[in-house]
Amino acid sequence: MSDSASQFSEQPLPTTQSSAQFSEQPHPANGRTPADLAVPPSIERRLRLWPGVVIIVLQWGVVTAIRQIFQGTQTEFMAMMFGPIVGMLAIFAWWLFASRLRWTDRLIIPAMFAASIGSILVIGDQSIGMMAVLLYALPIMGTAWIVWLVVSYPLSWPIRRAGVVLIFVLTCGYYTLVRLDGVTGEFAADINWRWVPSTEQKFWAERTVPTPIAPEKDAKPLVLQAGDWPEFRGPKRDNRLTGVTIPTDWDTYPPKLLWKRKVGPGWGSFAVIGNRIYTQEQWDQDEAVVCYNGDTGKEIWFHEDKARFTEPVAGAGPRATPTFHDGKLYTMGAAGKLLCLDAADGHKIWEKDILADADAKLPQWGFASSPLVAQGIVMVFAGGPSKSVVGYDAATGKFLWAAGEGKLSYASLQRATIDGVEQALLATGDGLTAFQPKDGAVLWDHKWPLEGGARCTQAAAVGDSDFLLGTGFKNGTRRVHVTHKDDKWEDKELWTTIDINPYFNDLVVHKGHIYGFNTELFTCVNLDKGKWKWKERGFGCGQVLLLADQDLLLIVSEKGEVALVEANPAEYKELGRFQAIKGKTWNHPVIANGRLYVRNGEEAACYQLTEAKKAERPGN
Repeated sequence: MSDSASQFSEQPLPTTQSSAQFSEQPHPANGRTPADLAVPPSIERRLRLWPGVVIIVLQWGVVTAIRQIFQGTQTEFMAMMFGPIVGMLAIFAWWLFASRLRWTDRLIIPAMFAASIGSILVIGDQSIGMMAVLLYALPIMGTAWIVWLVVSYPLSWPIRRAGVVLIFVLTCGYYTLVRLDGVTGEFAADINWRWVPSTEQKFWAERTVPTPIAPEKDAKPLVLQAGDWPEFRGPKRDNRLTGVTIPTDWDTYPPKLLWKRKVGPGWGSFAVIGNRIYTQEQWDQDEAVVCYNGDTGKEIWFHEDKARFTEPVAGAGPRATPTFHDGKLYTMGAAGKLLCLDAADGHKIWEKDILADADAKLPQWGFASSPLVAQGIVMVFAGGPSKSVVGYDAATGKFLWAAGEGKLSYASLQRATIDGVEQALLATGDGLTAFQPKDGAVLWDHKWPLEGGARCTQAAAVGDSDFLLGTGFKNGTRRVHVTHKDDKWEDKELWTTIDINPYFNDLVVHKGHIYGFNTELFTCVNLDKGKWKWKERGFGCGQVLLLADQDLLLIVSEKGEVALVEANPAEYKELGRFQAIKGKTWNHPVIANGRLYVRNGEEAACYQLTEAKKAERPGN
């Protein structure tokens, strides 16, 4: 009888135990499970551990396999997010109903687990939200729980139970002491101790406010000149530069650093007019539009508004790039504030609340639409019900129209002229829509819906009537052909490929080929059929700019490296590379007036690429 009882206990039963006590214990022959009977305090049952081990092995195995097979897709992200949740629910089910432990242990351990997770969310840093807990803390806690029970098998149950609780406490303690400073394009976490100042805090602590430069009396307004870069992705919003040549032997003639400075968080790029450069930054609780001197990097003026947007992937800061038009600067804040400023001195001309005008909600990743000005109308994505895009009078800020059905987009509008008709294109989760600037009328609407997904890149023009609609997460890129006859517009799909998947990183079109990002791969794709020619690693989720006259690609990597690559469909050939700035770099590069401007959420830099030419600019 004592041998039979020992199968269900951690220790042999005392020899003095009475037969009456033995008769109260479950026996395999009576068909009753351990959960059916109360267990005397003096008897400890043996933990049935193998189901927990199987659950953890399956969790990691399935998630790893999905990430390898579906790399760069929404399926990969969903596996990372929901894999630990499903695994933890399975562990709880095993623990509560099949572990063979006392009910006190079955209830106390999950309660301690829940308390630990709750403590992280309540007293942890603001950046450690539910997403960070699910992606990072939950799988660690679940795995450590099971691993500890395996390695502590020879120990008594009180020690093993205390070890499980200690794991929860230590994990909870760690995640309440750290800060999440965003993730990479592959969702690797940037975790730092919360008492160590962040790059944003260092910037704010070290920043000295310069004496504003008084505007000149009767100064002429700034005027766009050849070589300037007035808006997001350049004069035609296509990241394509013509009329410029640069040295390609960077070993002999390397780009020359003119200045480098710290900047506030922000994920937009620069607008450049003469020697003035404009960008947007987060300054503590304010969104700032800043004008820097392109020669020195020193501030000329800045404009601040109370607004702060942050999320766990990129972090804080505005997402859009200023637009220069007719002496004015148009900016879009991440929280939904549209501004018109005087480009010379920064004084505010008008402002609008996009959320109010479009009856819209703040998007998950903030507003990222860089304003587009056409036919005297400034347009941005808004995402409201039947108010996908809003249009305002560029001079006065008067609300003029709202139109379109696309509710999910982080793209900017793109100019296009088809059959002599000027229009503004917007890529959304519904597809590609063309708006008439003067009144917002929808001219044509190509449907390519994503379930709950958004598009982030602009439509790329191929000739006068074809457009590339790029989509991340392995949804691919589609070539759309548009025709206009008898006041009727027709659109049709020419091909769709999964060989290039631009998400928030870019692509350019050159001589019958597409060059751009397929998740973390930089690739060349044929325009006729959408088939890839070559792929290259080493850039992460970066950005690209085309120097068309020299058949060159300037690529900025996610780590702030700048590479010069031949736009050659036959092979990948890199001509030079250097570390331009440090830190996660998702921002678009700019080449204006012979200079390269790069920035990220930490610093900005200017490099001379060509021989400097002296030019007089009004207001400089």
